[in-house]
Amino acid sequence: MAAPKLKMRLGDLLVHEHIISNEQLMQALNSQKSTGRKLGSTLIELGYIGEKQLLEFLAQQLDVPFLDISQRRIPTEVAALLPEVHARRLRAIIIEDQGDAVLIGMSDPADLSGLDSLEQMLSPKKIKLAVVMESQLFEAFDTLYRRTADIESFASQLEEEYEQTTDFALSTSFDDGGDATVGKLLQSVFEDAVQMRASDIHIEPDEKLLRIRQRIDGVLQENILKENKIASAMVLRLKLMAGLDISEKRLPQDGRFNLQIKGHSIDVRMSTMPVQHGESVVMRLLDQSAGLLSLDETGMPSEMVERVRHQISRPHGMVLVTGPTGSGKTTTLYGALSELNQSTKKIITVEDPVEYRLPRINQVQINSKINLSFSSVLRTALRQDPDIIMVGEMRDSETVEIGLRGALTGHLVLSTLHTNDAITSALRLVDMGAAGFLVGSSLRAVIAQRLVRRICDNCSTEHTPSAQEKLWLNHLAGERATNATFKQGKGCQTCQYTGYRGRIGVFELLEMNEGMMAALKRDDAEAFTQLAKANPSFKPLAMAAFDYACQGITSAEEVLRLVEMSEVTES
Repeated sequence: MAAPKLKMRLGDLLVHEHIISNEQLMQALNSQKSTGRKLGSTLIELGYIGEKQLLEFLAQQLDVPFLDISQRRIPTEVAALLPEVHARRLRAIIIEDQGDAVLIGMSDPADLSGLDSLEQMLSPKKIKLAVVMESQLFEAFDTLYRRTADIESFASQLEEEYEQTTDFALSTSFDDGGDATVGKLLQSVFEDAVQMRASDIHIEPDEKLLRIRQRIDGVLQENILKENKIASAMVLRLKLMAGLDISEKRLPQDGRFNLQIKGHSIDVRMSTMPVQHGESVVMRLLDQSAGLLSLDETGMPSEMVERVRHQISRPHGMVLVTGPTGSGKTTTLYGALSELNQSTKKIITVEDPVEYRLPRINQVQINSKINLSFSSVLRTALRQDPDIIMVGEMRDSETVEIGLRGALTGHLVLSTLHTNDAITSALRLVDMGAAGFLVGSSLRAVIAQRLVRRICDNCSTEHTPSAQEKLWLNHLAGERATNATFKQGKGCQTCQYTGYRGRIGVFELLEMNEGMMAALKRDDAEAFTQLAKANPSFKPLAMAAFDYACQGITSAEEVLRLVEMSEVTES
């Protein structure tokens, strides 16, 4: 195609059409001299024009269409006609293959040198141009240019090497000259996981295949490899990286290592377990470069954040955060610690493992091999003159009792517990052997939390709940559910056609009052439960999730996943 050209320079055109003023153009040009960025990007950054408005204007001037590619299904094989490295460099993506021509989306259609490069690379196909938003381009790059093809290619290559020899050139890093195929395979696995925002990677050998699964937004997505023989080589390499015993295959092992992937510092917590056809590996990925979230950034309602701040600002007492594995408890605790981390306070943490390194805070890593347990470290911590103690998890009665007594004797103690909700947490401490009077005197508040998936903004649409969903919603919220409107994602390129993108925390906060503390002291579980439910400031997790569904943040389906259906069937 003949490269489209503007009749006037972009800035002059925008002024001529009264979209920006001449003064704004001059300021943008001055700013452009110092930054070196393109004029369009500078105008957007200065707030003189929106990205969509600018691109629609450009499309109109160049007589090419402006497309919303977030709503289009682009086949991966079509996008692959333009290699990823060139697509990212030229800010372009192939949207449609029309046989003798391709429809290409560009965020800067006035980039003549980029168009020339595309014509040379894609010859003899002709180019039809469309304008797309840069933010949508980058999302499309991440979803379309996945590493699955690389993973399958390296897996096939590794199996061929495996059949020839079992002596792999293994090392403890990926940058070992690139000769080890197993290193390239694992590199691709990690790159794909980081690109897809996965929180966990599961490597599971089966009799005739190998499963590599990623947990994305709380749900596992599976990639199956037929090369099941390569599992042992992958596990061996990972064990070396984590400093584990490569000769021990009969017992579970835990380790950790750090990787630099695509500019991200990824801390990997690894667990191995012997299974029928080898060893299963699960790796939790923690992006250290993303930084810690503050309490305001966790998704906790602002009114609840202020109540939590009040509780953690008290000089003594225990505050618990409860929920299942992967519900964000550690994120909430670290958010609280980052606010409490002041030069006037001595903070000691006892963790297994230490997930984030914090300045000024004394962090102790549990090591069961040398009997460095939660209880033993906690005893020592109380002799270190702390103001605040964070215990990674209340695992046994001894740790619970020491923590409660520490809270009773002038320390603020923060910890986590594995229970279903805030009300049962206090009773769980008693079940673990703590005296009722000790729990009633020390416990100040319990935060329970879960993570629910967010509806994808790009494909959100109104949704009528099914008969079963209506039954549950009416049971939960009565008339509110009848009058509420709900949404659901229909699936698009941005969300990998799942209808969801990202997650948000759902919280409930139970603050102890005199009546509840008295009920705990006399071991009256029934009275405590009734008083807690009657507390006017207490909103259960299910209702908090229901509020998100009413606001269109999450779906009725996700709220249904949050709570047990037995509540409906028993009613």
